[in-house]
Amino acid sequence: MTDEEPIKMAEDRKLAKSGRGIQSVDRALNILEMLAQSRQGLPLMQLSVQTGLNFSTCHHLLATMARRGYVSQDKHTKYYFLGNRIFGLSDGRTQQLDLLAYAKPALEELNRRTGEAVHLAVIEGGELVTLAKFDSLHAVKVDSGYVGKSKAVHATATGKAILAFLPEDSIYEVLAGNGLPRFTDKTICNVEALKQEFKAIREQGYSQDNEEFQSGVICFGAPIRDRGGKVIASASASLPTMRALDGTLAQLRLLVPQCADMISKELGYAKAA
Repeated sequence: MTDEEPIKMAEDRKLAKSGRGIQSVDRALNILEMLAQSRQGLPLMQLSVQTGLNFSTCHHLLATMARRGYVSQDKHTKYYFLGNRIFGLSDGRTQQLDLLAYAKPALEELNRRTGEAVHLAVIEGGELVTLAKFDSLHAVKVDSGYVGKSKAVHATATGKAILAFLPEDSIYEVLAGNGLPRFTDKTICNVEALKQEFKAIREQGYSQDNEEFQSGVICFGAPIRDRGGKVIASASASLPTMRALDGTLAQLRLLVPQCADMISKELGYAKAA
């Protein structure tokens, strides 16, 4: 730790209490904004001068952001430029703003055709986030959950429909972060068993929650892809076991993937069925 760092930390705490912000965060954002304005990147010395930061502080901030992928450095010129993680943030924000608007017509159609509860979900920060739900049109309804975050990624059709298509290291990261809690006696809490299920999901194109999250509730989910084919969300329909007749289940296995494909197509995925 440098001599000035304890002073900076004290200043940051003081600013946080006053509601005026954190100085180190302001400094890092100033660097990012300056890099965003440069077409060819900037050297450390120029960044230090233009931001008004001393050389050491500027270097530490850049190194921290580089470890997180928000800044990169050219090995030859030593110039700094924005990292690829920035594009991920931009894509995430665009998806949040646009996904529901693009998905709503197909979700409403699925809700109308099946009469069952319908959901749209994503995984953010390792947790399952339900962005929208449409309640069942039947007199007897299931508790279709709520809009918001949940640690039931492994136990829901929406969560499994996304998890199955993530890179293996990302799957382990999400599962480790949530701890595989048990919701019913049918919840799959074994990583190897989940891996086998994910393989089946990739092969058949849909996921199923067989009373794994809520007793008496069956749910089918399917992946939603962005323009590049990356799975970014899922659509699902759930029903009570009392209505889980063979014909109804067969219909959901067909209509839920169709709904997800329609949304994928709206997002620009050319290979959507």
